[in-house]
Amino acid sequence: MKKKMYLLILFLGILFCISFRESASANTIPIGIAVEFMDHAASAYICQDKGWFEEEGLDIKSYESYITGMSLASALARGDIQVAYICLVPAINVYANAKVPIQIVAGTHKHGYGLVVDIDKVKTIQDLERKDVRIGCVREGGAVDVLFHKTMDECGLDKGKVLNNIQRMNPVKQILAIQMGKLDAAFLPEQWATLAVNFGFKRLLMSQDIWPEMQGSVIVVKKEFIRMHPELVKKIVMLSDRATNWINQNKMEAAEIVTFQLQRTEKNLSPKQLPDAIDKIEMSSDVMLRSMERLDYSSCIDPVIIQETIDYLSQLGYINKKFDAEEILDLRFLKE
Repeated sequence: MKKKMYLLILFLGILFCISFRESASANTIPIGIAVEFMDHAASAYICQDKGWFEEEGLDIKSYESYITGMSLASALARGDIQVAYICLVPAINVYANAKVPIQIVAGTHKHGYGLVVDIDKVKTIQDLERKDVRIGCVREGGAVDVLFHKTMDECGLDKGKVLNNIQRMNPVKQILAIQMGKLDAAFLPEQWATLAVNFGFKRLLMSQDIWPEMQGSVIVVKKEFIRMHPELVKKIVMLSDRATNWINQNKMEAAEIVTFQLQRTEKNLSPKQLPDAIDKIEMSSDVMLRSMERLDYSSCIDPVIIQETIDYLSQLGYINKKFDAEEILDLRFLKE
């Protein structure tokens, strides 16, 4: 009897050791994270600054930043990026068109986009139809570009006339063009829209005015990574939610941290993403605070809004066909 009890204890001990080793191993899985070079990814920047990823045993092997959601979406196709903090629109595009197997596991914010103008040149939204008005916008398929189309639809603008005035460029180049007097209006994401206002432009509208429930950015994770390491995905969602709550309770400090993190990240961006004249753009924590107050930081996701966005992208011809929002959503980690 004693021998059997000894063997049972030994067997249970071996099982415990194996389980412990597998658990420890799971926490050292290298994770590649990509974020946008904007305050849209504030929750990720807060987690990085405060060392929360490391506290939870997450091994962040790479932390890459991109000027636009479209460039980040392209990078998602690479195998070394498993997690991305990205605007919803390019996330849908890369899932539908590039067939990158991702799932949306949480939100990071709602809104965060708008139209800024030279008030001497553009006094009303209808002025965008005038031939002499130069309008800046990111390339087709970006979140701000979709807001731009939504604005034309909701305000009854002549798309033919307005589209003739568009100059496609990333947000940094738009800001530089504004400083040089080469743009009269610009559709921009935050923090760039607030920077434009800081340089003398006026905010003519925000996404809240055109698309009241617009989902801004989301956290996406590769399907295979979710299947292999659900416990790590749970930690990432939990940390993002923790950071989001912290941001809403500590706005000034959050703005200071995001400013510092963006300034540090700026040094690692390629010249292709950032022109040499970037040093002419001052990014202060006061400007960042005003920008972040334009966003509604929240982890919540409304499947109805996701479906509405998918349908609108299909209507614009930006995705090949409509699909059910449930295909791209995996919200179980938010519910735990």
